[in-house]
Amino acid sequence: MGDFDVDAVRKQFPALAEGAAHFDGPGGSQTPQAVADAVARTMVSALANRGQLTVAERRADEIVVGARQAMADLLGTDPGGIVYGRSMTQLTYDFSRTLAKNWGPGDEVIVTRLDHDANVRPWVQAAGAVGATVRWLSFDPATSELDDIQPLLSAQTRLVAVTGASNLLGTRPDLESIAVKVHAAGALLYVDGVHLTAHAPVDAAFADFYACSPYKFFGPHCGVLSASPALLEGLRPDKLLPASDVVPERFEFGTLPYELLAGTTAAVDFIAGLGGTGATRRERLLGSLALLENYEDELRAELEPRLAAIDGVTLHGKAQRRTPTLLFSVDGWEPRAVAAELAEAGVNAPAGTFYALETARHAGLGDTGAVRAGLAPYTDRTDVDRLVEAVERLGS
Repeated sequence: MGDFDVDAVRKQFPALAEGAAHFDGPGGSQTPQAVADAVARTMVSALANRGQLTVAERRADEIVVGARQAMADLLGTDPGGIVYGRSMTQLTYDFSRTLAKNWGPGDEVIVTRLDHDANVRPWVQAAGAVGATVRWLSFDPATSELDDIQPLLSAQTRLVAVTGASNLLGTRPDLESIAVKVHAAGALLYVDGVHLTAHAPVDAAFADFYACSPYKFFGPHCGVLSASPALLEGLRPDKLLPASDVVPERFEFGTLPYELLAGTTAAVDFIAGLGGTGATRRERLLGSLALLENYEDELRAELEPRLAAIDGVTLHGKAQRRTPTLLFSVDGWEPRAVAAELAEAGVNAPAGTFYALETARHAGLGDTGAVRAGLAPYTDRTDVDRLVEAVERLGS
């Protein structure tokens, strides 16, 4: 599979020594040793509030500046517009409230039924608080493809919230095409890139806001939002009076978790080292992610027909362009019971709606959902065999 060396990658993840086959990456990836080392090293080093007077102050400042640059390199955006927060959910709530200050009756916001609820409910609630109208963009349950957004756009549209990739079905909408239509209508585009960023090269410059979570791509538990500094300059969040009003610090409440930011930089560097080449980290990241995307797609192409061939198994995601994420049900088995049986076999493939509640309901899966098997850079053919064999035992 090209120059992607899965055996070398696996050796960098201590958790794999516990013996489980991990298909739970969409909920949070395992952590490479380099990231754990960066977090630990930061926590035992002298730190203080950011400044330039002491070694501790300078170290904190260097960590923050470095983490902004790392995420800008990963996303192809401006480090001056990288905002860190507790999670993508928290950041989206913060920005929905800030943006809604300029909305009112007659204004419209578009959300989709393909999204994780973190890119649905904050907008629905913010719109409701100011009397703005929410319009819903649906998807075809038969194909898992998102509907055309054009009929919903109007001069009253203020913002469109859409996923970069469905964390449930894997569907990858045509974001660039959506962006062109949204911007032609004079609206802003907010992209949930949590599931996409772990699986493909990203150039987030097309989006007004792009949010993601480093713990989905080998980093610590925190959230990141990218926007242009010029756009952020025009937004006024509620904040403490003495807190910095400089962008992007204006949107970061309280002292940042330096150890998590150091871990995020290490995660980006880890991705850049997965086989990509080039003079810059951005070039290495694009090359590595292209190799990773190809590897995961080929592995999915092997796993998918094997699962589909098992009696009683139904696969649910059918979009042509998608992440290596398979959602399936087994006749006669509740999804959580399937996940429990797989866990007994040392295969971690959880079940549920995974907060993509609107997606599960529209796909006919109700509030129960199905079993999700997500591939990751550390997934190999042995893992695939273990999953297939465990599901086969259920089907029989």
